[in-house]
Amino acid sequence: MVADPHVSVIIPAYNAAKTIDSAIRSVLSQDYAGKVDLIVVDDGSTDKTGDIVRSFSNVFYVRQENAGPASARNRGAAESRGEFLFFTDSDCCAERSWVSKMMRGFDRANISVVAGSYGIVNAHSILARAIHQEIIFRHEALMPDYPKSFGSYNFAVRRSVFEAVGGFNVSYRRASGEDNDLSYKIIAGGGQIRFLKDARVGHYHQESFGRYFKEQFYHGFWRVKIYVDHPGMLSGDGYTFWKDMVELPLVGVLVATVFFPSYFIAVFLAFLVFELVFGWLMTRSLTDGFVSGVTMLFRSFARTAGFISGGVILLANKILIDKKK
Repeated sequence: MVADPHVSVIIPAYNAAKTIDSAIRSVLSQDYAGKVDLIVVDDGSTDKTGDIVRSFSNVFYVRQENAGPASARNRGAAESRGEFLFFTDSDCCAERSWVSKMMRGFDRANISVVAGSYGIVNAHSILARAIHQEIIFRHEALMPDYPKSFGSYNFAVRRSVFEAVGGFNVSYRRASGEDNDLSYKIIAGGGQIRFLKDARVGHYHQESFGRYFKEQFYHGFWRVKIYVDHPGMLSGDGYTFWKDMVELPLVGVLVATVFFPSYFIAVFLAFLVFELVFGWLMTRSLTDGFVSGVTMLFRSFARTAGFISGGVILLANKILIDKKK
């Protein structure tokens, strides 16, 4: 590999006026010795995102009609020239050594992707802290050095690998599942993913419970398509673990007892205790652990509702397609 090869950083942005300036500045201040160019793809924003990006003379700005983050990332990759493609999000701020650390991960030819972890920008928010602490727990306690998946907020991929698998699947219209799909395609093609815990981007985690649960609904919704497309990943991918698998049936049991108050209360309390224990294990704080536990409890309802909705729509579409044949 050529010393310090050319890398391109791609950021998809949709109505990101509050955070895009910080995201851009963090990429432009990297300590990497090689060439770094930055492409921001405006996915049909209706706020001042475009004006902010265009104020930077050394950033390549592309605007497209709203088509989702998968499409925007593919567009950025098509416009880029780097040998390695870096992806992060418009609400992330890369640490100064981000590119340098990630590039050191490509120390063998069979490493197709290097993925990194999170920092937190808005630690003042108790919800943001709860979300962040759970992610860090997964990264520290569960994530292997060579996982089967990565998050689109922080990864780098060889251009040749990205193009060989066809990039992101644009049928994932929302930011929920397109990165898993790309991960699984790369793994299926014989590629290897390397995870570096110390290569971080700071993130503005969600501060609104309503918006967070809405995001988690879509997480569950698109999970159905992921498992239909990649059934081999039902057993886990290095980030999900057994707790994620049992929450859906636990919600089912709770709903099944809704007309039997004594059973419902017993199941609900057991479920709550289960989540609170994990909340404390993840945060080691009574206050943050309580918020984390309660959030995970209600998140499981949002994800289950999304999963069921996704399954129903997928089945309905299959029936319609079969009728047309």
